[in-house]
Amino acid sequence: MCLCRAISALEKNACYRSDDTLSLSLLPLFMRLPIQIPFVGRLLLKVFAAKGIYEYVIARTKYIDAVFRQVLSDQFSQVLIFGSGFDTRALRFQKESSQTKIFELDAPATQEAKLAQYRKRHFVVPSNVVFVPIDFDTESLPLKLDQAGFKRNERSLFILEGVLEYLEPQSVDRTFRTIRELAGPGSEVVFNYIYASVLRREQRYYGEKGAVEAVKKTGEPWQFGIEKGEIAHFLSRYGLQLSEHRDARDLEEMYFKDPAGRIVGRVHGTHCLARAVMTKA
Repeated sequence: MCLCRAISALEKNACYRSDDTLSLSLLPLFMRLPIQIPFVGRLLLKVFAAKGIYEYVIARTKYIDAVFRQVLSDQFSQVLIFGSGFDTRALRFQKESSQTKIFELDAPATQEAKLAQYRKRHFVVPSNVVFVPIDFDTESLPLKLDQAGFKRNERSLFILEGVLEYLEPQSVDRTFRTIRELAGPGSEVVFNYIYASVLRREQRYYGEKGAVEAVKKTGEPWQFGIEKGEIAHFLSRYGLQLSEHRDARDLEEMYFKDPAGRIVGRVHGTHCLARAVMTKA
């Protein structure tokens, strides 16, 4: 994901170009230098990424960036990023987020690798950013957040980017129950998910076969999906109301339409983006 974002930051085509210039800085030198030659970056993507995944990552990054900016403008008190990986929003938007507490959750090894890169490149982490290392299999998420200073029942944004599809169904259920427990009224959740049919290998969507094979090779298979058309029902079980839903076609219209009205990029079809509001009293 970091590589996709870094290549995107170098694009000349506005539809493909993202704002995540920090991702380029986080790559090792042996990767950072070659991808600055345009055809090299595209060649790497062709070899290692399934069809439409690059476009999907660009669209997902832009979409969640926009949600992030909006909740900061609306003065949400907290943002919680699950599985934050090498996400750089806390640094990229530090001016806008100075009044918002940002909690980044991830496995200890991943989080330390990220912080090591920050230190190596002399990136200054804003004082409102809190890193919470956690083993999701053995440690209590509510307890860890309480210890980190997370305030329950306040209006917060919960970001689950590239997370749910890798979790077992019971872990997804536990995660959303925890969000309901922690969130105050008016809190929001933004996340991506895959269609359940992908897990059944039904081959309905653009780029599906290549993506499933690529994920399988990593040893971290997709384990959770939601049936098409069932997202609102899924969310209602956790006191959440769907406010926005975007599939691949929507994302193409939003981010890959040139000034002449032509779609210039095709987005991987297995994933959707959803945004929901907490409605509990």
